[in-house]
Amino acid sequence: MSPAPLTELPAEVARDLREFTIEVPSWGYGNSGTRFKVFGTPGTPRDPFEKIADAAQTHAFTGSSPRVSLHHPWDRVEDVAALRSYAEGLGVQLGMINSNTFQDDEYKYGSLTHSDPAVRRRAIDHHLECLAVMREAGSHELKIWLADGTNYAGQDSIRARQDHLADSLAEIYAGLQEGERIVLEYKFFEPAFYHTDVPDWGTSLLHCLALGEQAMVVLDTGHHAPGTNIEFIVAQLLRQGRLGAFDFNSRNYADDDLIVGAADPFQLFRILLEIVQQDAHRPASGVNFMLDQCHNLESKIQGQIRSVLNVQETLAKALLVDREALADAQARHDVLEANGILMDAFWTDVRPALAAFREEQGLPADPFEAFRASGYEEKVAAERVGGNQMGWGA
Repeated sequence: MSPAPLTELPAEVARDLREFTIEVPSWGYGNSGTRFKVFGTPGTPRDPFEKIADAAQTHAFTGSSPRVSLHHPWDRVEDVAALRSYAEGLGVQLGMINSNTFQDDEYKYGSLTHSDPAVRRRAIDHHLECLAVMREAGSHELKIWLADGTNYAGQDSIRARQDHLADSLAEIYAGLQEGERIVLEYKFFEPAFYHTDVPDWGTSLLHCLALGEQAMVVLDTGHHAPGTNIEFIVAQLLRQGRLGAFDFNSRNYADDDLIVGAADPFQLFRILLEIVQQDAHRPASGVNFMLDQCHNLESKIQGQIRSVLNVQETLAKALLVDREALADAQARHDVLEANGILMDAFWTDVRPALAAFREEQGLPADPFEAFRASGYEEKVAAERVGGNQMGWGA
């Protein structure tokens, strides 16, 4: 029998939910699609300012997404300070800066790992430029994801590429100031199909350990092979104090960038349980929780709101786990009782309690439906006529 719906959050759960925030990606508000087709929609942002305006809607209705990640150069503007001021005027801040070394022809055979020193120099300089943008934006984090890798055995030296990567990262790391950090993302395949230069958390962690305490690992939910125990990786990285950021999304097969929890809500619960058990959901942990999604078919703002709410709902369930009872059952090796404690929390319907929680904060009880009824999408569709819609690569 499922537990009865929860009508009021325990005080400590409400406290943690008020403090928990999720950073949203600027690129999640532009056009995106598959390798075959990008689908445009009325009202799509035409510049970074309009992206920020849409992202601010997500925060206005959820109260939980006060930061917006930027992508350089997709979000390049002449005056970063003006973009920062504009964002702050809408109640949000500019967040992590994401570099890009995966689109220029010069990076066809790699960027920070390329055999040509001139190509590596260009890639390093791009990241140093990103650090300058980061400071103008008022941020302190630079995310590095590389498409570098090879398609065929023998195409290049795996060892040499790792050496190049280590040297390149060391120069970027040397450009950090106090209080700043880089987070190194990994992805087990795509677009390289034989080997990827940063394919897993171990490779990312090894490079970060070699660099120093200001280098951290970022984990993206979709960047794992099917069947990977992601919560185990979370536990290991937190144990070492090296989980710098966590990208929420969902996938069925590969990097599908679906709405959080869409494919496997129980996996999201298990991941958040590991995070909660090490108190990593609290701001003091330093872990930056973010969405990394490029919606293909659905409304961009609605998709972001749905993801934020799914994380919030599942976090509430993870916080409901009776940790003392769980520890006791584990100590007695009562396998079924321990599992039952988790399942009782997972099956608890927290939606009524979250609705009341939001209303206490002056937010809509149902942010998703409130936004749909707000008329914002119709308004920007009428206003944003002409110009070039922004999307992947723009």
